[in-house]
Amino acid sequence: MFAKIRAVTSYLPPTIEDNEKIVDKRFMKKIGVKSRHVVTNETAGDLALKAAEKLFAEYEIDRHATDFILLCTQHPDYQMPHTAAQIQNLLGLKKSVGSLDIGLGCSGYVYGLAVAKGLIESGLAKNILFLTSSVYTKYINVKDTSTRPLFGDGATATWLEAVDEDSPSLSAFVFGTDGSRYDKLIIPVGGSKFPPRETPEVFAEDENHNYRSNYEVFMDGMAITYFTLREIPKLVDDVLTAANLTRADLDYCVFHQANKFMMTYLRDKANLNDVPFHNEISETGNIVSGSVGLGIEQVIKNHGAENLKRVMLAGFGVGLSWAGCIADLSGIGAFSFKL
Repeated sequence: MFAKIRAVTSYLPPTIEDNEKIVDKRFMKKIGVKSRHVVTNETAGDLALKAAEKLFAEYEIDRHATDFILLCTQHPDYQMPHTAAQIQNLLGLKKSVGSLDIGLGCSGYVYGLAVAKGLIESGLAKNILFLTSSVYTKYINVKDTSTRPLFGDGATATWLEAVDEDSPSLSAFVFGTDGSRYDKLIIPVGGSKFPPRETPEVFAEDENHNYRSNYEVFMDGMAITYFTLREIPKLVDDVLTAANLTRADLDYCVFHQANKFMMTYLRDKANLNDVPFHNEISETGNIVSGSVGLGIEQVIKNHGAENLKRVMLAGFGVGLSWAGCIADLSGIGAFSFKL
């Protein structure tokens, strides 16, 4: 039995923040983000729950078939317990369901697929509800105009099931980590190293007049760009080698959506200009671990799933971490799919 993606959907909060009110048009054109959906009082758990409900409704999935819930988020509703446990209860699922939070960001969708694959192909689960949820804007200062215009909030829901087929639908996984650069995208205060009650909040303004505190997201944009352009072309080569494929064999590439400029440059540097390549975040921004799932949904709505048999997925960012794989998405919506 192999793990197969059967359904993907997304949920974006209704409040929209317009980048024209934050940055000039030149910068907005460069990053390719005109507006973003942002939370008001919603939590990561709230968004994930709504994505799950949307998935069950759109694809007419019996929620009670769920064996395991995976939730990828860096902003759980509480330090403890894990948010996936709350979602089990709120969805009204059976108590025999397993649940697990994955504390990853931009690479989290591919890592989550790998965990789901392991659970299914080892026989520990048959049907997995894989959720991602990001509420980064809760942790980005409104006066940080180098970072806030890039990020939006949102959640995705993916249904994976065990199928009896001759070959795997998820394969050629490649992973990477460079923990020496952990501080290039970070919220310094809030964990056990600098507990909130013991660490005063300190605000600072950088040379570009971006204003933030040590309780908010700090991103070294140049370092992240260099990291991406250094590591991800090699990731592309390594995934193709593991899959015994060439670039000409690929039906599509759906990568983590950092910003338009970076993705355009990365596509060229990775020699993917002749491969259909998703690069669209104009009305969503970077929703972190959900960007790959959202990209899959957008590609399917525009092109259908039938011919997406060899799709390269890749995620990269906070950690610093990265991951890629080959996915057969042609089975998405094979049961009662409605758009």
